[in-house]
Amino acid sequence: MTESIAVLVMAYGGPNNLEEVEPYLLDVRGGRPLPPRAIEAIKRRYEQIGGGSPILENTQAQAEALQEALGDPFQVFIGMRHWYPYIREAVGEIAAAGGRRLVGIAMAPHYSKMSVGAYFASLEEAIEGHGVTMEIEAITSWKDDPGFLDVLEDRIQEGLERFPAERRPAVHLVFTAHSLPVSIVEEGDLYPDELQVTIRELQRRFPSQPGRFAYQSAGMTKDAWLGPDAGDLLLELMDGGVEDFLVVPIGFVSEHVEVLYDVDIELRRLVEDAGGRLERIEMPGTDPRMMGSLADRVRSLAARRGWL
Repeated sequence: MTESIAVLVMAYGGPNNLEEVEPYLLDVRGGRPLPPRAIEAIKRRYEQIGGGSPILENTQAQAEALQEALGDPFQVFIGMRHWYPYIREAVGEIAAAGGRRLVGIAMAPHYSKMSVGAYFASLEEAIEGHGVTMEIEAITSWKDDPGFLDVLEDRIQEGLERFPAERRPAVHLVFTAHSLPVSIVEEGDLYPDELQVTIRELQRRFPSQPGRFAYQSAGMTKDAWLGPDAGDLLLELMDGGVEDFLVVPIGFVSEHVEVLYDVDIELRRLVEDAGGRLERIEMPGTDPRMMGSLADRVRSLAARRGWL
């Protein structure tokens, strides 16, 4: 009988309700508190998207879809970097189930040491903390995953069709991803290059559609963050006569505050106040093409290790 293979689906985490916002932010910031005014501002964001983050529910759904695509002998678990269930809790669950072989994957397609790298660092720390031995395989980047790209292509086409036919040729595709501190580039981080791989492929599929890239959701710190900023870019394009935009958040694969608030509320309000129109693609979510393609990657790694 083939030994069970654990698959750990990792995501950032988020508060499930308004009471969890402040302790969640403390976790994100390593115990450093934010000023009360900043905490209240962030709580208001969550209020406007339903009172909490849907990231746990969305990640659970993705894990279930991956489990369905994989079948036996794989067993899929979820772990969050900054909220419950933490990665360390998932590792404890895997160890208790007798798991000794594990494939890890973050629900973030583009590698950065600061993001995806941190997930796997947390995984290693959790394994060490539980005092167990596990064989690990890591999917650290899936920027060019065919299922991911095919889903984005369809989502873009569907998004463009929301605009009147005569206006579609001028709709600007605005590809976005979470900003990170500029210091990562100075340290040789791969993140900007990873993003460009996805963007180039999508632009190849829409050669006649104008498109630009911008970063969104920069942190509340004094550090310099990667740009251009999405809001600044949108205003610049509107100053040049552009009126219609379709935002394509390539750095995210499900809905959470960076999509539901930063794009759907903040960026849309910015554009509409200036007389334009902004739409956003439907997120990939649990689309079977993407989850099936990721399942193929998991199987391939397991087979390469001789686990199958």
